[in-house]
Amino acid sequence: MSADRDLVVTGVGVVDAEGFDYRTALGRRGYKYLPTATQYFLAAAKRALESAGQDSLEAVDPELRGAAVGTNSAAEALHDRMDRTVLQTSAADLSPALAPYFSINLFGSRPATEYALKGFNITLVGPRVAGFDALRTGQRCVALGRADWLLAGATEEALPPTAPGAAASEAGAVALVLEPAAAVAARGGTAYGRVAARSFFLPPRAAHDPALARELLDSALKELGHGLDTGLAATAVLDDSPVGRAVATALGDGTTHVPARAGCLEPVLRVAAALRAGGEAAERRPSAVVTAAAEGNVAVCLVTPGGPDTERDTDHKMRRAER
Repeated sequence: MSADRDLVVTGVGVVDAEGFDYRTALGRRGYKYLPTATQYFLAAAKRALESAGQDSLEAVDPELRGAAVGTNSAAEALHDRMDRTVLQTSAADLSPALAPYFSINLFGSRPATEYALKGFNITLVGPRVAGFDALRTGQRCVALGRADWLLAGATEEALPPTAPGAAASEAGAVALVLEPAAAVAARGGTAYGRVAARSFFLPPRAAHDPALARELLDSALKELGHGLDTGLAATAVLDDSPVGRAVATALGDGTTHVPARAGCLEPVLRVAAALRAGGEAAERRPSAVVTAAAEGNVAVCLVTPGGPDTERDTDHKMRRAER
């Protein structure tokens, strides 16, 4: 049984790399020399916080605000340029402003400085699943009492043209603000819904066994309160690897399929879209986003629209009042 606290998503911020201008999104001063992936995530965080409302952040002590970010290729382009500079001239010619970004941990950490997120700041790295791993790890940290407020998401920058997978690059960012439902209700806040992620490993050498893929995926969904036979709507972000095909077979007919790209952004974009759509839907039903990497990592995120401000919650309160 999950020990997660009842967190709800109160803020959603999405940044599309196409047409992005940091001066418009963030301001003209202080952001010019940040790596592009950092600019993307900082802008997404800003939009998520605007979506959540000013009192969302102010209601929590800085020491109880945490952040978890997933990425696969945020650093690739910058590190490629660093390598070429060192090989062609000297390490002394590296930009002092960008040199610290040899560390992947810095690409998603700037919101911690901007918004005093002092509880924890974690970066998860890997293809496809890192964004869901960030959600899962961040929520786990909150469940363990290391924070009361969470910023989680993913950021990616386009791969260098010569890098493997460059044709399927991703660029942009998604940020979600999560808070305890009780705290949101107490301050009269609104919510998009709840998200919960699980992951598992399907060995590529065993991906030919459809029964194993189905068993593992069904187990992960059951941890989230559902299963493969419950009629849960699903979106699959998968490639054509043996692992991807095994997961697609396990999900079966009726699944919406989206081609996977090089990073971990697309699955989190699908979660953000489901949260936004669920808030407007007449019938709010849970759905799942499933993704997998050729290396064997598989992750699923359950999206349940609704929160302290929803009609469902209002109906519940009315029923309680009638008793």
